[in-house]
Amino acid sequence: MIRFIFGVTILVGYLILFIPVLLILWVVGKFNRRARDIISLRMVQTAFKAIIWTTGVKVTVIGEENIPRDHPVLFVANHRSYFDILLTYSRVKGLTGYVAKKEMDKAPILNIWMRYLYCLFLDRENIKEGLKTILKAIDYVKQGISICIFPEGTRNKADSELDVMPFHEGSFKIAQKTGCPIVPIALNNTVEMFEKHFPRFTPCHVVIEYGKPIILSELSREDQKRIGVYTRNIIVETLKKNQELV
Repeated sequence: MIRFIFGVTILVGYLILFIPVLLILWVVGKFNRRARDIISLRMVQTAFKAIIWTTGVKVTVIGEENIPRDHPVLFVANHRSYFDILLTYSRVKGLTGYVAKKEMDKAPILNIWMRYLYCLFLDRENIKEGLKTILKAIDYVKQGISICIFPEGTRNKADSELDVMPFHEGSFKIAQKTGCPIVPIALNNTVEMFEKHFPRFTPCHVVIEYGKPIILSELSREDQKRIGVYTRNIIVETLKKNQELV
């Protein structure tokens, strides 16, 4: 419980103490948006790393060299824990927007940081609004900003992490319309950090593996049509392989 209290203190303290920083960043953005973006990215990553540290988790990372450095990508990951976001976002090298559920847009102060970091809020119940979000993500990729999405649509609460829910094919429109590579991310054992022991943070071992980029134009026509299934299969096989490591 002490770890949990410490982690929450870091989060709340960061949000409150850095309110003046938001104003400064707003001013910086008027003159140099790139500088504002990078400063915001590194500040949030520092906070996320501090919170992860409080959990006592051991993180093994595989395949990070597979991430292209010279152009944006669509990151696609399985989703079991709130910490999936912290673990992956704390490692991105360049600007990366996450697609989050619309309820997150109601979180005071946090929603401002998220918008600074090109996060998007998806309304899964409203097809029209959901399409607008995907179109905005496509625009971001065209601007050179990577996007990360959890195409299961919500946190998977199945007993086995191998029981990955079907991926929503609409999530892959971002890659289909921009031609950007898809980088699959397999996250093993992240649910042990918090959700399985709520409300305690629990030291454990998690594995993050970045797969080789998927280039749509190099796939068969059938795989291109069912890219959600194709990507899900890669992630499931990677999860199986890495279970022995945790």
